[in-house]
Amino acid sequence: MSGKHYKGPEVSCCIKYFIFGFNVIFWFLGIAFLGIGLWAWNEKGVLSNISSITDLGGFDPVWLFLVVGGVMFILGFAGCIGALRENTFLLKFFSVFLGIIFFLELTAGVLAFVFKDWIKDQLYFFINNNIRAYRDDIDLQNLIDFTQEYWQCCGAFGADDWNLNIYFNCTDSNASRERCGVPFSCCTKDPAEDVINTQCGYDARQKPEVDQQIVIYTKGCVPQFEKWLQDNLTIVAGIFIGIALLQIFGICLAQNLVSDIEAVRGSW
Repeated sequence: MSGKHYKGPEVSCCIKYFIFGFNVIFWFLGIAFLGIGLWAWNEKGVLSNISSITDLGGFDPVWLFLVVGGVMFILGFAGCIGALRENTFLLKFFSVFLGIIFFLELTAGVLAFVFKDWIKDQLYFFINNNIRAYRDDIDLQNLIDFTQEYWQCCGAFGADDWNLNIYFNCTDSNASRERCGVPFSCCTKDPAEDVINTQCGYDARQKPEVDQQIVIYTKGCVPQFEKWLQDNLTIVAGIFIGIALLQIFGICLAQNLVSDIEAVRGSW
C-alpha cells in the first residue's frame, strides 16, 4: 500500500453544529411557549369546556403562545435532528418551511402597506370585539389593560367605545357599578400614587369632555398605535430586517449543508 488515501468532499462541521446549536435554542423556546400556552389554557378550564374553543368573539392571547410555540418547536426539531443526523429530508423541510414563513411575512408587509386603510378598519373591529369580551377572559383583560396603559389610550378610537361592553355601557338598564365608566388602564397616572386605584374610571364618561381629559386618556388605541409606529419606524424596520436576514441566513446554511451531505454521499 502506498499509504495515500483519497480525500473526497466532507460535510462542514462548522455549518453542521452551528445549525444544530442555533436550533437547540429555537427548540427550547418553542417548548417554553407551548408550555406557557398549555398551562394557561388548562388553568382557564378551556380543556374541560370544548365550546369555549369555538368562541371567537374575543381574541385569546393563549392562541398566540400555542401557534408561535408550535411553529418554533417544529422548525427547531427539524433543524436540530436534520443537522445532527445529516438528514437531508429534515434539512430541506426546515429550509422550505422557513422560506414559506419568510415569503408570508414579505407578502403580509406588502399587503399591509397597500391596504393600510383596510388594515386600520380591521384593527378597529378587532379591538372592539375584544372590548366586548373584556372581563370574560383574564388573559385578554390583561392584554387590553397593558395596551391601554402602554400607548396611553382608551378604546379603539375613543373612550366611548366601551359602550360596547355590557359592564361599562351607559344604558339605563345597566345596573353595573362600572356603568358609564372605563377600566382603570384608561386612567391618567399620578406619579405620586404607588398603589393602582382600580376604581379611578368609575363614572368617568358622565363628566364633560374637558373634565374627562384630566381623569382618563381620551385618544383611541388605533391612532395612538399609528403614532407609535411613525415615531419608532426605524426601530421597527430594523427588527423586521434583522429577522428577515436571520431567516435568509438559516435557509442558506441549511441548503449548504444539504449540498455537502449529498456531495459526500455521491462520492461513496
